[in-house]
Amino acid sequence: MKLRARLIFSFAFLMIGAMGAEVMAQGATSVQPVRNGDRQFRVDTVFSAHPIRDDDKMYQMAVWRRIDLREKFNLPLYGSGDIKNDGIMTHIYNAVVEENALEIFRDEKFTQPMSISEFQENFWIAANGDSIFVKNLYFLDIKEDFLFDKHHSQVKFDVKHLELVMPSETNSNAGQKTIAFIRFKDFYDHFKDHPEAKWLNFKNSSKHLTYDQAFDLRLFKSVVRKFYNPDNALIADQVNPNSNNPELQAYLNSLEFEYGLLEWENTLWEW
Repeated sequence: MKLRARLIFSFAFLMIGAMGAEVMAQGATSVQPVRNGDRQFRVDTVFSAHPIRDDDKMYQMAVWRRIDLREKFNLPLYGSGDIKNDGIMTHIYNAVVEENALEIFRDEKFTQPMSISEFQENFWIAANGDSIFVKNLYFLDIKEDFLFDKHHSQVKFDVKHLELVMPSETNSNAGQKTIAFIRFKDFYDHFKDHPEAKWLNFKNSSKHLTYDQAFDLRLFKSVVRKFYNPDNALIADQVNPNSNNPELQAYLNSLEFEYGLLEWENTLWEW
């Protein structure tokens, strides 16, 4: 009987150990990521400043936004004084030209690198060959993913890249011109170590913020120009040009899409 009891006890011990191992193997992969099998947990470490694993994205929508630095809410990024030499455009220019710290590209897919000399020409020269002032470069476009991180149960904005844009008025009314594309992660990593480049708090000069902090806190106002769609079309291109005021209608459609994102997040918590 003693031998039988020992055998039963040993068998039970082995079964409990096996069950424990299985439980550990099937535990939360967010706590103990598994690297074998098909789950490799792809993460964007090239463009994202705060990478999120693909498997944790329950919902995702690509959104293209425009920051108009002239707007009151965006003046801390635009800079001070008349020439705006302490604004974000000047600091990006210095990071590219003087420090050679940011890679620049001609295209949104980052397949065509741009030389510094080409960047300088794009930055300073309008279509008719005239030189311009940095204060006349007031469009900063961003592409980001609006997504829901199911692991943290949070809606997040995962910025991918910046696009420096010369407005049509600045470009001799020849249409807006892309100056260059910059990976957001490069921008973020560079300026978090450069406190001289600041989001300027005009209400409290002791609370200036670095650009990485300002973007983390979403301290900018932007307008949606495009969202992921079958035609890859801008919101403005989807408006009937024969309508009474196509620019106003495009803006209203942009707001409608923005409110749709808020409604999606609000509805999410009603399940």
